[in-house]
Amino acid sequence: MNGEELIRSARFRKEREADWRRLEQLVQAAESRGLQQMNFAETRDLASLYRQATTSLAIAREISLDKALLGYLEALTARAYLCVYAPQQRLGGLAARFCATGAPRAIRRCWLYILLGFLCMGLGALAGYLLYFENNDWFYVFMPSEMAGGRGPDATTVSLRDAIYGHDTGTSGLGAFATYLFSHNTRIAIFVFGLGVFACAPAALLTFYNGLILGAFLALHVDRGLGPDLAGWLTVHGVTELSAICIACGGGLKLGAAVLFPGDRTRASALRHAGRDAVKLALVAALMLLVAAFLESFPRQLVQDTGTRLVIGWGVGALWLAWFALAGRERS
Repeated sequence: MNGEELIRSARFRKEREADWRRLEQLVQAAESRGLQQMNFAETRDLASLYRQATTSLAIAREISLDKALLGYLEALTARAYLCVYAPQQRLGGLAARFCATGAPRAIRRCWLYILLGFLCMGLGALAGYLLYFENNDWFYVFMPSEMAGGRGPDATTVSLRDAIYGHDTGTSGLGAFATYLFSHNTRIAIFVFGLGVFACAPAALLTFYNGLILGAFLALHVDRGLGPDLAGWLTVHGVTELSAICIACGGGLKLGAAVLFPGDRTRASALRHAGRDAVKLALVAALMLLVAAFLESFPRQLVQDTGTRLVIGWGVGALWLAWFALAGRERS
């Protein structure tokens, strides 16, 4: 930068620096207190000085002023932009809006992908169920040894029944199985969402595999005449927990479909557009997994009657369905 440019830069800065400092003070006030706590004059000055600062930034870029000044103006205008145009809503308000409109509308827009997630899970469960009755050894192929915990074709019917109605809480029996199952299903939900972007296949296959485990485990108990008993035990938290996996799978498939079929958009643009709903599906799945953890910790442990367990599980499932189907609809 020659001497003439230095003089021009210094004059440019001197003429406008007071306004920039004032804008910086207003931005700091807006960031710390929020626009709601600022008076009319402050908010008016914030908007006016923001527009002046953007003009100064455009001029500074045009006449090639020093990089330090350009960086300062870019950072200042970016902060002011967020104060002026970003939604001025607290975390509680954002959460309420997400629950009232954002999440259920995203679920309805992505119903086809979620249905495909349930289809992958259902086909896997059916395959695992049928293969078990063809050859009991398939149980050991599908079921990880950590999850089996001694339950398999070699276990006695009495021990399987005692595990369902016993009061074990974590070191053995179905208590340990439930703990491992929840951890396993949480990892699956994360993976099926994250891997969906890779042409959908990994998400679909992981969901199908989770269904294989479920089908084989159910077949073992049906073979011993304990099908309704296991269904009651599993339904309490399983309706919510397994639905969360299918919803996460739907989010992953949504991302994968954007990569495979971007339409008129570029793939990057299609992925960003699909990500708006896909992320909401992932958040819904995370919320459902938290609820499933509560159901597993308390109602499943405290309630021993099969009929009551079924009512709790499917009742909670009906509440999820009502939220997804009815919340956030436009009033005519």
